[in-house]
Amino acid sequence: MKPYSYLTQCANAPLAPAVQNRRKLVALAALLCLGATAGMPTPAHAQDVWPSKPIRLIVPFTPGGVTDTSGRLIAENLGRRLGQQVVVDNKPGASGNIGTALAKSAPADGYTLVLGFDGTMVINPHVFSKLPFDTAKDFAPIGKIGDATLVLVANPSVPVKGLADVIALSKTQPGGLSFGTSGTGGTPHIAGELLKIRTGANLTHVPYKGGGQAMTDVLGGTIPLVYTAVAGAHGHIKSGKLKAIAVSSAQRTSALPDVPTFVESGVPDFVVNSWVGLLAPVGTPAAVITRLNTELNAVLNDAAVREKLRVMGIEPTPGTAEHYRDEIKRDLDRYGAVVKAAGISIE
Repeated sequence: MKPYSYLTQCANAPLAPAVQNRRKLVALAALLCLGATAGMPTPAHAQDVWPSKPIRLIVPFTPGGVTDTSGRLIAENLGRRLGQQVVVDNKPGASGNIGTALAKSAPADGYTLVLGFDGTMVINPHVFSKLPFDTAKDFAPIGKIGDATLVLVANPSVPVKGLADVIALSKTQPGGLSFGTSGTGGTPHIAGELLKIRTGANLTHVPYKGGGQAMTDVLGGTIPLVYTAVAGAHGHIKSGKLKAIAVSSAQRTSALPDVPTFVESGVPDFVVNSWVGLLAPVGTPAAVITRLNTELNAVLNDAAVREKLRVMGIEPTPGTAEHYRDEIKRDLDRYGAVVKAAGISIE
């Protein structure tokens, strides 16, 4: 026999039936395991990490306004931090209702956000008889971007120096002292109505189709007062063309440090700011909301971004998603009471 021929024969010889059966069973078990794991999700590290594609930010207003401009500033800087572009998608109409409803109906996957405006999110639910969304139920708050301080201004010819004079003068006017705003149901309108309720002032609302015409008329003396955002009146106040009565923020604004707040002027707890923030469709993963809040706060704490927002008349307000949710609930409750008392409605 040649060397190793016995080993060679053993290697090529058929396996005993028991061994063959055992190998078949092992092979079958392996196949079953592969079949069982085929439908299982891949490990987290193998999945796409959010965000893996551009994010859409619905801005429910036309391009060019302060709301849109602030949204674009946040989108640009947020996208830089997330490593994906945040694309602004303007969907105006019905006082912000159309774009907000589109956001509500979008998939809750973190790839659609909406720029929330207080007028749309907490006032519209009370002034519109039918609304295509429910602020509290349909959206997950991410964080507030900032507050836009409001100011009550008067034409210089009106014989008033402060809020007490405005209230006293209004009570001598049979038809009330007129105050203009950018439109029915907006935050300035609500602020004016709340001022009436809290002080007994005899004020008459004059709605305009935008703040520009209201400003033109108060400058020309057609109406005595206008309630508006500080950003829109700042230059006219500084030049002496308008007289600032009070600002509606909790503290004096750096833009008008010499103008007292309504609280300082004798109206306790009268803080009525217009605000903007970020929200997502309800059901968006909690981890995504947390990441967005973290990155939004980082953006709002950036010195350059803060300065740009302040130029727009917006004071940055970084904070938690929970704090923003609580503020939305508070404003829904208090503005609902004002709308009901004033009988404001938009069909």
